[in-house]
Amino acid sequence: MTREIAVVAFAQTDHRRSTEESSEVEMLMPVLHEVLAQTGLRTADIGFTCSGSSDYLAGRAFSFTLALDGVGAWPPISESHVEMDGAWALHEAWTKLLTGDADTALVYSYGKCSPGSVRDVLTRQLDPYYIAPLWPDSIALAALQAQALMDAGHTDEPALAAIGARSRADAEANPHARLRGRTPHGDYVVRPLRTGDCPPVSDGAAAVILAAGERARRLCERPAWIRGIDHRIEAHGPGVRDLTDSPSTRLAAEKAGAFERPVDTAELHAPFTSQEVILRRALRLGDDVRVNPSGGALAANPVMAAGLIRIGEAAARIHRGASDRALAHATSGPCLQQNLVAVLEGDPR
Repeated sequence: MTREIAVVAFAQTDHRRSTEESSEVEMLMPVLHEVLAQTGLRTADIGFTCSGSSDYLAGRAFSFTLALDGVGAWPPISESHVEMDGAWALHEAWTKLLTGDADTALVYSYGKCSPGSVRDVLTRQLDPYYIAPLWPDSIALAALQAQALMDAGHTDEPALAAIGARSRADAEANPHARLRGRTPHGDYVVRPLRTGDCPPVSDGAAAVILAAGERARRLCERPAWIRGIDHRIEAHGPGVRDLTDSPSTRLAAEKAGAFERPVDTAELHAPFTSQEVILRRALRLGDDVRVNPSGGALAANPVMAAGLIRIGEAAARIHRGASDRALAHATSGPCLQQNLVAVLEGDPR
């Protein structure tokens, strides 16, 4: 890479079970204003804007164009959109800055999961000919993955319960989380997954600002430099994969340079407790690594924004000096089908 690029600001909503009283634009605007205020930038100062969302959640085509009202109609902007989690929008913006076509980028994403059954909406990601007609929802597929892990001897129900309890205990320090503190592990949703093993339905949005080189140092006291970022994909059909492993995560981490030196923090996009087990093994994370100090997706899971939030949370820890080298992970698709890994570092103190 010929340019240094950093996350210089991060903002997110307070994630809620339902925001039926507000539109996507009304949910998004305060976040955009906050992230710009952190740097003192105006919309006119942003060289590139990229967003991530899903029309399937909104239930209407090209819904992301309405969200642009939150950015502003003037001045004209250079803009792009991905029908993916905002982490992939960040990857596009990072690529744009690498080319030298822009020095700053605004990346945002949002998801309103409350209007419908998100576990059923996500079946639209499945193979439309052989799997989707069977309607295996996202929790049922995750339960198959969890059972495969147990059958392989990699975990058990008490271990999964401990992951959920730890995540929501850590979320007590996160004012934006939807679930915080002691939460009953609950009844089975789809065996062996209980309520506490699954992500809470959440509405929310997030935004980050990227900047290159000396511009980043002028905008942020301690920028979170993106030392490497990569994303990989596995076979579409869950039946042709080993659900107990995530080779795409491992490969993305390798290409991003995650294994070159140890990290002290890892923000993992693991919507289900069983998926944290898989990701820890794929990323070779030891007990000395602080995993999901924000509470992770088990504390708040706004679909299409949760992955970007992982990058933002990792960057925010570097900004305030709580971390020196952090790993951030995002996923999309059933059973960890698509995975993105970013490695962030702060300047030496």
